[in-house]
Amino acid sequence: MHRFFVEKEQIQEDVIEIIGTDVKHIKDVLRMKTDEKIEIGSNGITYTCEISSMDKNKIIAKIIDKREGTNESDINITLYQGLAKGNKMDLIIQKCTEIGIKEFYPLASHRSVMKIKDIKKEQSKVERWNVIADEAAKQSKRDILPKVRNILSFDEMIDMLKDKENIIVPYEDEKQETIKIGLKDVKGNDIHLVIGPEGGFEPDEIEKLNEIGAKIVTLGPRILRTETAGIVSATIILYELGNLGVI
Repeated sequence: MHRFFVEKEQIQEDVIEIIGTDVKHIKDVLRMKTDEKIEIGSNGITYTCEISSMDKNKIIAKIIDKREGTNESDINITLYQGLAKGNKMDLIIQKCTEIGIKEFYPLASHRSVMKIKDIKKEQSKVERWNVIADEAAKQSKRDILPKVRNILSFDEMIDMLKDKENIIVPYEDEKQETIKIGLKDVKGNDIHLVIGPEGGFEPDEIEKLNEIGAKIVTLGPRILRTETAGIVSATIILYELGNLGVI
């Protein structure tokens, strides 16, 4: 059954209104008809619906069942991902959405190869990344739609995280402390995962992260590309905290 996402404002008593790009996708790509069933996710609730009407701008779906979603981890990982060039950010957002990341912040740090100085260009990138997250969430049957937020500078991220706990930072120059060790003292369900850009973090950036209590960890003896590090780290975190469905 195909899955889509809506905002809570689109749910009215026993019907849900689908608008935007999903209308064209349902009608022209999937070629669905009235009376066909679909799943709709919103705020962790999954609705089984039947398409009751379609027009050019919207689709009305009648709710026939609703239930609490069961496909989400109770571990909330926010990924602060160093900007990567080419289509690497696309890959990171797609795969980390499939794994279970709840929120993304693209991060502009000192060694970021990718530079975005034009506000319109930045917004266009963020919109594209949200489309990728949306498509990946549908494919992987997520119960919530992860959000890609606006690009942060390094100092903006530090200011955002300074009062947070459970900040995990894989770093190529760390040789001793593993993610497994770093996760021993986790408090609560919120994890903040910080991944450097292609050139890695500057030593003074690592120092700033240390000052706010971040746990600097190693991913082993091999140096991973930035587009690999976030995927691997998120997988390890969910495995170690028991939320990957692996006994």
